[in-house]
Amino acid sequence: MISMSPSPVKQRLIRWLEEHRELVVCVFCLPASFVFSVLLRARAWLRSLSSDPHRHDSAVRGIQAKVQQWNKLPEKDRRLLCISRPNWLSLSTTFFPKHLHHQVAIPLYDILELDKQAMTVRVEPMVTIGDITEYLIPRGYSLAVTIELTDATLGGLAFGTGMSTHSHKAGLYHETITSYEVVLSDGSLIKATADNEHSDLYKTLPWSHGSLGFLVALTLKIVKVKPYIKIRYIPVKGQKKYCDMIRELSGANEASPKIFPDYIEGTIFSKEEAVIMVGDYSDYDPKITMNHCSQWHKPWFYKHVESFLQKGESVELIPLRDYLLRHNRAIFWVVEDMLSFGNNPLFRLLFGWLLPPKPAFLKFTTTPGIRAYTFVRQVFQDIVLPIKELERQIETASVLFDKFPLLVYPCKIVDRGPSSGQLKHPDKKYLVPGTDYAMYNDLGVYGVPGKVKEKKPYNPVDAMRKMEKFTRDVGGYSFLYVDLFMTKEEFEEMFDLSLYEKVRKKYKAEGAFPHLYDKVKPEIDVFAIGEEHAIKDS
Repeated sequence: MISMSPSPVKQRLIRWLEEHRELVVCVFCLPASFVFSVLLRARAWLRSLSSDPHRHDSAVRGIQAKVQQWNKLPEKDRRLLCISRPNWLSLSTTFFPKHLHHQVAIPLYDILELDKQAMTVRVEPMVTIGDITEYLIPRGYSLAVTIELTDATLGGLAFGTGMSTHSHKAGLYHETITSYEVVLSDGSLIKATADNEHSDLYKTLPWSHGSLGFLVALTLKIVKVKPYIKIRYIPVKGQKKYCDMIRELSGANEASPKIFPDYIEGTIFSKEEAVIMVGDYSDYDPKITMNHCSQWHKPWFYKHVESFLQKGESVELIPLRDYLLRHNRAIFWVVEDMLSFGNNPLFRLLFGWLLPPKPAFLKFTTTPGIRAYTFVRQVFQDIVLPIKELERQIETASVLFDKFPLLVYPCKIVDRGPSSGQLKHPDKKYLVPGTDYAMYNDLGVYGVPGKVKEKKPYNPVDAMRKMEKFTRDVGGYSFLYVDLFMTKEEFEEMFDLSLYEKVRKKYKAEGAFPHLYDKVKPEIDVFAIGEEHAIKDS
């Protein structure tokens, strides 16, 4: 656990940085982040020059050899295993203490095989969303689930999770994975699928966050696409009206044969106002306005969406890759809390090409003191909740965080039965009639809470623990890349670890890899922070 309170000198410095945040972001963070990004791209380009999918087997044997060497160490010298990829390259908000672990490099960055007949693509784990969209879209394909941030790795998503606006059809990211190739703690290489002898491992690798083995390749489902998305913006006033509309359009009320849109999302701008977007694959149509929404000089996407509250319903064509990465420049709406003028047309025209601040750079420059200070002044949560409870979700989040917009992505959660992995199967009352799945949704809450902006008392631990309790009560799940505020007992109430614990023993992950809870819990003592804020507020 890191110290909660920086020294007085550091506190004054951090306070000055916080009070002059926009100046610091403009003068230092954006240029430095841009240079940092260029260097990372240059490194990736140099790596691509020597890219060779045929070297995959050799590279995997090298990883196996390193694990086997670890096994030969005296037992007292064996620290738990983890990958050596730096924390700052991860999109997780936490800083896992890798320096206390035995680190193994996983230098696997290649796209290995596109199988058009099976409609799958086999990749190494360090391939990013940016890489795979550049590869697949020109060939007329896309991943079935593509999240919006270019730096996310396909392996990180496989052991974590992901959701997109196509998830009402495809489900969570792990539902699109047909096989995992994993190096176990004894150095052996196995392939886990839904119907082979390692099906138990296949079920538990999603949401395992590297606590069962090292991923060296995975095979993902792809979908045939067209070059554009025809998107319809539907502004809606009245909470019940927009909640009912999202449920109806996503298929939460009934199954096929009704045809549902390829993509659906909702951006909720207040309790009573939202814009619902439905999109379908399309060829070029000169009669429809074209919007290259990801270009640097364009309005931030959520601001563009907000404009339809005044303009009324409208239709646009968006190039597919622009659409898939539409939230990348403003990191949804997080950048607004860093740069209130970032969406100004003049700023976008002159400096929009510098956006977004590189998440890796922001993490790279985060000291323990800054981490502890900012931890209590912002919220970044993705939560999977039953869509039938959407009104209660919005009410709970608005009371606890007073932060809009809120993001809503409908997502199919398939009932795989008990002990089928870390996700508990949906309550029968949430199942879509006549199906084996329930419609859930991602509720995205990002940015600085209203009370923090108004300099009012705000206890982040109390707020998040209440949100997590609500999530457990309705049978939802917290994404595990964000900060958690649960005890281990509460964590085990939210997730089903029965099969996971058996798999850890069977595949000898115990004593070799950290436990899932230990891997994802914050390095900060959240309960001490909560007590500190309770005393201040009393």
